[in-house]
Amino acid sequence: MPGWLFLYAASVVLVASFVALATLWRRPVLEAAAAGRPLPAAFQRILLSRILRVLVGAASVALLGLVSAAALIGDERVLENLAPTFVLVIFWVGLVPFVVVFGNLWAVISPFRAAADAAAWVAERAGIEWRVERYPERLGRWPAAVLLFAFVAFELVYEDPADARALALAIYLYAAATWLGMLVFGRRAWLDGGEAFHVYFGLLGRIAPFGVVDGRIVARAPLSGLTTVPVVPGTLAFVAVMLGSVVFDSVSRLGWWLDLQAGTAASAAGLLGAILLVAVALRLAVAAGGARADDFVTSLVPVALAYVLAHYFSLLILQGQYLVPLVSDPLGRGWDLLGTAGYVPNLGLLTPNVTWYVQVAALVLGHVGGLVVAHDRAVASGRGVRSQYAMLVLMVFFTVGGLRLLASD
Repeated sequence: MPGWLFLYAASVVLVASFVALATLWRRPVLEAAAAGRPLPAAFQRILLSRILRVLVGAASVALLGLVSAAALIGDERVLENLAPTFVLVIFWVGLVPFVVVFGNLWAVISPFRAAADAAAWVAERAGIEWRVERYPERLGRWPAAVLLFAFVAFELVYEDPADARALALAIYLYAAATWLGMLVFGRRAWLDGGEAFHVYFGLLGRIAPFGVVDGRIVARAPLSGLTTVPVVPGTLAFVAVMLGSVVFDSVSRLGWWLDLQAGTAASAAGLLGAILLVAVALRLAVAAGGARADDFVTSLVPVALAYVLAHYFSLLILQGQYLVPLVSDPLGRGWDLLGTAGYVPNLGLLTPNVTWYVQVAALVLGHVGGLVVAHDRAVASGRGVRSQYAMLVLMVFFTVGGLRLLASD
């Protein structure tokens, strides 16, 4: 099928979805469903039990120690060292599908939070008191946005992000910044405003049909969690980094960009430009509808998810297979701890057609999800359908642009 047909078909799907929403969706369905329905008490006791959190936390801290040790002292060859594949593929990309199905699992498995909780528990029993500073409201999610930008800049701008020693330095610096933030402002405040991955997976987890509301695990309508996100300073910047970084990654693979042979400074400027483009585009779209960007910023979260899945789907399936031999020999010392060191990844697992159709489906469904969230927010705030015309144009622009970038990659 010709490529132009996909572009037209995707645009038609978005317009048809918009018409259906305007005709059939006349009350805030998602916002009403955000509270969800609590899971049975037995599930609550098990999933929220302290012993489970302690066991998972201990395992996550041990895994952080293994990955950071592999990065520091393991074999410098990428495919012989656990750290690059684990951090850049399994953690950064592989955790996303689980989060959008089960909710913000990072809040449970984060080794940074687990270590801080353990330190606080020990300090409390030792009679050590620490007075934390009040987290300034004006900071909001700005620290998390800055740290997420630093991570994606390392991944996309630095000349060799898979270099084990550079990755080790990044891990240690991020861990130090995270624990220092928790020490100064308190664990809860820094998680919500400063821990980039907690915020990142937390926003994506709002798409999931499960979540934690008032201390209980609930089942709720997918996407409904996005209607109750507290929009504090830095939220738009954070979401723009989520989406803009993947846009830049696609652009940086195009022939004309590669022909420029852009250095680190130019690449950093390109990354920042893509992020600013996303933020400005949303502001213009909502301003055209007479609204504020803060009211609709969460409608870009499904779009960011769509770009991540479309762009990194093949990386996860193909490169992720290297985890199998690496778990038996994480440091590249010739070990075979689990008997899987001889596994040979099947790099022919995906055909170009399968990859393309998955990418198209992800982009279209993600942008339809963005329209649904935006429409529900508009209905809840009493704004008419006309206020969403510019948002429809924005979603079509992102969809067509994303497909063209993927087709040119």
